[in-house]
Amino acid sequence: MTNLPVFETILLERRGRLLAVTLNRPDSLNAFDLALHDEMAAALDFAKDDAGSDVVLLTGAGRAFSAGGDLDHIEHNAAHPEKFDHEIQVARRIVLTLLDISKPVVCRMNGHAVGLGATIALLCDVIFADERARIGDPHVHIGLVAGDGGAIVWAQRIGLARAKEYLLGGELLTAAKAAEIGLINHALPAGELDAAVDAFCAKLLSGAQAAIRYTKMLTNMELKRIAEMVLDQGLAWEGETVRSADHAEAVRALIEKRAPVFGRTSVQS
Repeated sequence: MTNLPVFETILLERRGRLLAVTLNRPDSLNAFDLALHDEMAAALDFAKDDAGSDVVLLTGAGRAFSAGGDLDHIEHNAAHPEKFDHEIQVARRIVLTLLDISKPVVCRMNGHAVGLGATIALLCDVIFADERARIGDPHVHIGLVAGDGGAIVWAQRIGLARAKEYLLGGELLTAAKAAEIGLINHALPAGELDAAVDAFCAKLLSGAQAAIRYTKMLTNMELKRIAEMVLDQGLAWEGETVRSADHAEAVRALIEKRAPVFGRTSVQS
C-alpha cells in the first residue's frame, strides 16, 4: 500500500479503505495561507490516485472546517497581488481535482466553512455538518469575485436564483438552513455527527465500487462542463479584483475592524 505523504497543514490517515484528509491549522480555524493552498492541491492529487482507498473523508481539525482566507495572508496578497496569481492556479487545481476524483468524497463539516472552504465542502459528494456550523461565500464582502468555484457549484446545488442571492449578498447560512434548501445534505447535533458520517462511509465501502464510482463520475459531468466554461474566467476576474481599490479598502477595514466604504467601479461587459 502506498505510503501517505506528510504535510505541514494537512493530516492524512488511513482507516481501512477510507482515506481521511484533515485540514490541520486548528489555531487559525483552518484558514488558507500559502502552505495550505499548496498542500490542499497536493493532498487531493494524492487522494485521486491513491490505490489504497475507496472513499475519501474530508474534514477540519478543531472548531472549524475552514474559515476561508487567512487575514495576514490576504493582507500580504493585497500588497503584492502578483503573488496571488500563483494561488489562482492552485485554486484551479483544487477545484478540478475534486471534480476528477472518481471515488466518493464525503465532507464532515465540523464547523464553519467560508469562502474557499465552502467551495471545497460543496464540491464534495455528500456533506454532513455540525448544526452549529455556518457556510457561505463572502468574497464580495472583501471586494473579490467569487471566482474560485462558487459560481460553479452553488447554482447546481440550490438553483440559480438562490445561488445569486447568497453569492451576491455574501451571507453565511446556518447548517440547518443550508440543509433545508439542499445546499448540504445533513445538519446534525455535534454528538451525532461522527456516527452518521461513519455509517454512511461504511455503506459506501461495502458497496459495488465500480458502480459507485461510475455513478459519481456521471453526476459530475455537468459540473465539469460548467467548470470548463467558467472557472478560468472567474479566476481571471478574481485576479483583477485582488488589484482593485475596493479590495484594498476591504483589507484595511478588516485590519481596522470597521465597515468598508466601497467606491463605484466601472465594469466592462
